[in-house]
Amino acid sequence: MTATYIWAIIIVLGVGTYLIRFSFLGLIGGKDLPEWVLRHLRYTAVAVLPGLVAPLVLWPAATGGEVDPARLSAALVTFGVGLLTRNVVAAITLGGATLFGMVWLTGAY
Repeated sequence: MTATYIWAIIIVLGVGTYLIRFSFLGLIGGKDLPEWVLRHLRYTAVAVLPGLVAPLVLWPAATGGEVDPARLSAALVTFGVGLLTRNVVAAITLGGATLFGMVWLTGAY
């Protein structure tokens, strides 16, 4: 691939991303959205975060795509603490501590 081809791809993707964001912020940014749209938008982060995390837990690159106890237990602790305490910082902190503790105990990376 040439440098011109790569820059063309970067520019096209940048314009596409701008247009997608502008469709929400520029076109309807000053208008009130219907209640049903606002209700659905409330769950966007709840839907996106598991989609980002699940592949890292189920098929981690560090283990060659094999599920390992360290990442699985960290995910379960994070989920459990978040469910019980409703505290994101506590869930992330204890999940991270569990991951590092399990990696240290098992010697897996």
